[in-house]
Amino acid sequence: MNKKALMTGGTVLACTLCAGIVWRFQRPDTVVPEYVFNYAENQTVDYPTTRGANRFAELVEQRTGGRIQILVQPEAVLGAEKDVLKQMQYGGIDFARVSLSQLAEIIPGMNVLQMPYLYDDATHMWKVLDSEIGDEFLELAAEGGVVGLSWYDAGVRNFYTSEKKITCLEDFQGMTIRVQESEMMADMVTALGAVAIQTPYSEVYSYLQRGLVDGAENNWPSYESMHHYEVARYYTIDEHARVPEMQLIAQSTWDKLSPEDQQIIRECAEESARMERRIWKQQERQSMHWAIEGGTQIIEISKEEKERFREAVEEVYEKYCSNDMDIIEEIKKKGES
Repeated sequence: MNKKALMTGGTVLACTLCAGIVWRFQRPDTVVPEYVFNYAENQTVDYPTTRGANRFAELVEQRTGGRIQILVQPEAVLGAEKDVLKQMQYGGIDFARVSLSQLAEIIPGMNVLQMPYLYDDATHMWKVLDSEIGDEFLELAAEGGVVGLSWYDAGVRNFYTSEKKITCLEDFQGMTIRVQESEMMADMVTALGAVAIQTPYSEVYSYLQRGLVDGAENNWPSYESMHHYEVARYYTIDEHARVPEMQLIAQSTWDKLSPEDQQIIRECAEESARMERRIWKQQERQSMHWAIEGGTQIIEISKEEKERFREAVEEVYEKYCSNDMDIIEEIKKKGES
């Protein structure tokens, strides 16, 4: 084939491609999104909260006929939760799923829902969050420049250590424990007798591996998915905290939407939350199994010893909830009903 023929063929091909592109974007049934929003998620792609976020995005796109698209960015691509919240306040990020611990850093009133040893079990916590109490705290998110949409499950948090087991209150003495970037969580560990170190989630494995901390605390899926069991095999089930997580939308983004779209967003957030809770339970059981297979040793705490833990953190209640003890009592009553 000569050069002229090649040029002619290339021109025909280029025109054909261009025609195809024009046709693709001019098809009458193609919907051009009115909004394309970003969604910050710091967990891995297959983590329950990420899967919940993806389901939320799918539902919104379906129910708006493609007018609203939400791009979920997992694995902290958009930053750590603390930084994400700051960006949401300025409208730099549209949606996110964040821990209540991080919200409480900018909205102190949120601390009530994450106080140590507050809930009897998961059923107790959901009785609270699915009631008018939970709705009031979703509304409280407005104080941080964000709108609360729904509650996600994050399981129950326990301590895990690398060398020394935690079997009783005295075992905390002399230990260094990593906690979330949360003053309340740090105060809880201090009240138990250990030294608290606040570090980003992504650094925990390295800190444990290098002996910079003796232990950490988290739920089963986080412990297993980040392979913390490789460097901290002693997992003490004390259930010190059930810290729910909240789906959020930036206030500035919310204000752009029509009342009809706002309603769709809320409904989709609630539906995705129901799915996330179901897969969380499955993931929790699976993660526990895999961690044990990987060498994790479980340490059970007796009821009597757990009561000693609870008594040790009373000073934390005094510091953070002295003016909210009426709400604390309401929460406790939910467990009795």
